[in-house]
Amino acid sequence: MKSPILFICLILNTCLLFAQAPPVASKKTDSTASKPNKLNSSNLKLTDGANMLPTNDVATNIARCKELSTFNKTINITGFTESFKCIGPITVFAPNNQAFSNLSPDKLDSLLTPERKYDLIALVSYHVIAGKITGRNITHKIISHKGLATFITLAGSKLMAKLDENRNIVLIDENGGKSTISRLNIKQSNGLVHIINSVLIPNFKNI
Repeated sequence: MKSPILFICLILNTCLLFAQAPPVASKKTDSTASKPNKLNSSNLKLTDGANMLPTNDVATNIARCKELSTFNKTINITGFTESFKCIGPITVFAPNNQAFSNLSPDKLDSLLTPERKYDLIALVSYHVIAGKITGRNITHKIISHKGLATFITLAGSKLMAKLDENRNIVLIDENGGKSTISRLNIKQSNGLVHIINSVLIPNFKNI
């Protein structure tokens, strides 16, 4: 496999051709079709990502956040640091440290070994979507697709999204695992970061 930087840039260019644009509002709307309610923010951790600066790139901001230190470690191991500095716009669903602690220790330790580097590359790229996708964009797509939206990640795999009973956005990975976005729309110089509370697992190999 070529270097991670060339790999991710190639996939990004391909994804941008089919990037999910925000839905265009119809000129004529049904009065019974209510506008999406505002997302419930009562359970959001506002401390997560609080020290990110919108003038910094994704890689720099993730490295600044103590609560994202494990995710930052995976980015460094995979060699995506420079990619996340120069490519964009991208949207990153960044698992916090608690999300990684929910993985069994043997799974995480295994992924961090040199032998599993390409599995780790798949894992990291599964948390990234080409384009700048806001929480509002995701919600609109969920509603317009009858409650379940599908996105294509930089790994080339599907990631689904729905709203829970509190109207928080829940991401669903290819194995049925669920992760709630705990903080939305953290601006970066080359995109957006949403912080999530579980690690998303792609359906490549048994992890």
